[in-house]
Amino acid sequence: MKARFALFVVAVACVAALAFADDGLARVQRQQVLRWGGDVQGGEPYAYQDAHDSRHLIGFEVEIADALARRLGVKAEFVQNDWSTLIPSLERGDFDVAMNGLEVTAARRSRVAFSDPYYAFEETLVVRRDDSAVQGLDDLDDKRVGTLANSMAHEILRARRLEVVLYEGVEEPYIDLEGGRLAAVLLDNVIAERYGLVRPALRKAATAGSGVYAIALRRDEPELLTALNDALRDMRRSGELQAILTRWHLWDERQATATSLPTAASESAPALTATHLILFLRAAAATVFISSLAMLLAVIGGLGLSLLRRYGARSAQLAAQIYIEVFRGTPVLLQLYVLYYGLAPVLTLNAFTAAVLGLGLNYAAYEAELYRAGLDAVPVGQNEAALALGMSRRLALRRIILPQAVRIALPGVANDFIALLKDSSLVSVITVVELTKQMTITAVDLRSWLVPGALCAALYMALSFPLSRLARRLERRLSPVSR
Repeated sequence: MKARFALFVVAVACVAALAFADDGLARVQRQQVLRWGGDVQGGEPYAYQDAHDSRHLIGFEVEIADALARRLGVKAEFVQNDWSTLIPSLERGDFDVAMNGLEVTAARRSRVAFSDPYYAFEETLVVRRDDSAVQGLDDLDDKRVGTLANSMAHEILRARRLEVVLYEGVEEPYIDLEGGRLAAVLLDNVIAERYGLVRPALRKAATAGSGVYAIALRRDEPELLTALNDALRDMRRSGELQAILTRWHLWDERQATATSLPTAASESAPALTATHLILFLRAAAATVFISSLAMLLAVIGGLGLSLLRRYGARSAQLAAQIYIEVFRGTPVLLQLYVLYYGLAPVLTLNAFTAAVLGLGLNYAAYEAELYRAGLDAVPVGQNEAALALGMSRRLALRRIILPQAVRIALPGVANDFIALLKDSSLVSVITVVELTKQMTITAVDLRSWLVPGALCAALYMALSFPLSRLARRLERRLSPVSR
């Protein structure tokens, strides 16, 4: 029996080894599917949901993927993936190729292989129309300039003496530029023309570089790379690539000459340096500062909500109940988006203020429930005794009821602070560089997620472990003793 089991294990191992050794082209043809990774958050004109049929994707890259798959004799299948992690996901085998406005850079070429280009772009610097002083990057020293994280524009800006503000979406930078939160935005012309220059208040200031989009695939799949390049060349010869780009208003004189990858010097992966460590410590300090201020707001707001809900007039009780249900019933990420972007036309908050307010207002709803439980836990007789001694209701609440309720709620408040410390990672969506965001930036720099991830985890542990010990100590000291 043991011998049969051993033979079975060996057979499974052999099959797995053959599967991994199998070339990408043979795998794609065997499965009859070319799985390509992208991110629909990139929006029009790359790959996005059809307004008339949400199950259907449209975009110029969708059409290119279908044309390539047709020439390979298979069908194209889109795989949703966050744009900033397309390369790591490709490396781990989540899809066959990645194609979503991937700019060919030296850093990416050191990790994956690239096909021939299918589109040539230029980096477009956009500023406010009333800011005539900015004519190029040289005029933006010490100014805030927005771009997408892990993009070629990001690499260009990092070499300059200015403050780089990173975004995850393509429309948000131009919203902030229009609202005065940024001095400029640098992004590919495809994005700038559709999301920035359509705004009357913005203008093109300059071109700050150029590059090409190409299809990324794993380095150990040369047959698939050759097949894709052959298919792309056939699309060029037949005019189909030009027709697709023309249909999406993307064809220009640059496309006729963008037929091969530019020559690039080899670039080795950098190592973790003292500069990275300083940036991590700075991000950890930002995390602690934001979390502390947000928790202070939550504690004060939660106490006020619990008192209104218990002792306020009927209208105040209803308002407090609605607040608690709304903020507990909707994701804090959504609340941050609404606070920072949704209210921007009427209330322009900077990212730090929006982060503190968003987290504080959300956690106030949870703290209110902790204080309510603490108030309910105080025996009714103590309030009655205080009133019998001649205390006013307000004095009895301040001297007798509230101190006991807060004492009961304290362990839960400490635990919520630990949760808030970790939830602060969500504020990166409104451009705050906290600990988790710094980890993703460093991971791209080092082309590895292991070391930055371990360092980030260690710092979170260093921050949360003392709080965990404090919470347990409070629970032991403040819990009622059985007699």
